[in-house]
Amino acid sequence: MIRHIVLVRYRGDVLPEERAEILAALAGLRDRMPGMLSIAGGANVSVEPHLRHGFGDGFVIDFVDEAARDAYLVDPGHQAIGARIGAAAEGGTGGVVVFDMKL
Repeated sequence: MIRHIVLVRYRGDVLPEERAEILAALAGLRDRMPGMLSIAGGANVSVEPHLRHGFGDGFVIDFVDEAARDAYLVDPGHQAIGARIGAAAEGGTGGVVVFDMKL
């Protein structure tokens, strides 16, 4: 299994409603992406603000394997949502961290 973790540092003018819409759009991919097992996301509620580094939102997607993750990465729907995240992130893609791990 591959766990795909994405942390986002949204610009200050990006409203919570837009953040929720982005997450909902990602969740909508699950119905048509074979091997996408689950998605969860939301606001950072860490009690360690000194370790947040401004990353206030994130999501986690579990894929059955690397092939399913790789298919997701090139999917036009994912790419459109990714572009939306990059446009809303502080500093563009500099405001996004992606971390994948094999479980």
